[in-house]
Amino acid sequence: MYEYIPEIMTFKECQKILKVGKNTLLDLIHTNQLEAFKVGSRWKIPKQSVIEFIQYR
Repeated sequence: MYEYIPEIMTFKECQKILKVGKNTLLDLIHTNQLEAFKVGSRWKIPKQSVIEFIQYR
């Protein structure tokens, strides 16, 4: 079901998958509802974090 999701996705990819805006995704990250990390100044979101968020949403 989640085969099309990359193992590590960019901020924009995650926005498209979750169908949320920039501020909503940042809120999810900053409130630890979605695991994410930065590489330089860019957010990276693990696939497993997105799957867990979708399942428990």
